[in-house]
Amino acid sequence: MPHWDEETLTDRQRAWFASVREGLARDTGKSLEAWVQIALACPETSHRARLKWFKDIHGLGQNRASTVLSAAFPSPESDAGEADPLWSDPASAAIYDAVAALAQALPDVRAGRRKAYSPFSRNVQFAALRPLKGGGALLGLALSPNASSRLTAPKRESWSERLKAQATLATIGEVDDEIADLLKEAWKGS
Repeated sequence: MPHWDEETLTDRQRAWFASVREGLARDTGKSLEAWVQIALACPETSHRARLKWFKDIHGLGQNRASTVLSAAFPSPESDAGEADPLWSDPASAAIYDAVAALAQALPDVRAGRRKAYSPFSRNVQFAALRPLKGGGALLGLALSPNASSRLTAPKRESWSERLKAQATLATIGEVDDEIADLLKEAWKGS
């Protein structure tokens, strides 16, 4: 389960999560706390199986079930100074650090952490980065794939549907001025 750190969410994302929680209570007649107790009694142990159980047994959709499960089974916080398991490969971590530095140099950017990727948002998400097996990283951007010859359309990614273009970054050397410019263009639209 991803950990939703309030400090990494934009105001819009906070409002969306609040509306999911309010709708859960309003539409089901049970508070989040009541649903958490139900989740703790779930016979399943994997996240996907628990989601399916909530849908099949209780009729909850993906967003509401995920909200309940994240409250019932929070991800353990990593200790300060402990390496992020998502970015455990040193070469991929160096790419993350370089992209994060470029993104966070732009005003009002929030960097986050999800289960499989790291998003960057201002009002809305404008970029995300995920490590690739074997090294490197995949950068998703809220741009048209036509914005650069380095960009392609994503095949199937779990990050925001706003990210219409992606670039594979095999080495830290590929995090260059063009990537900085593309991040800034995506940021402008956020």
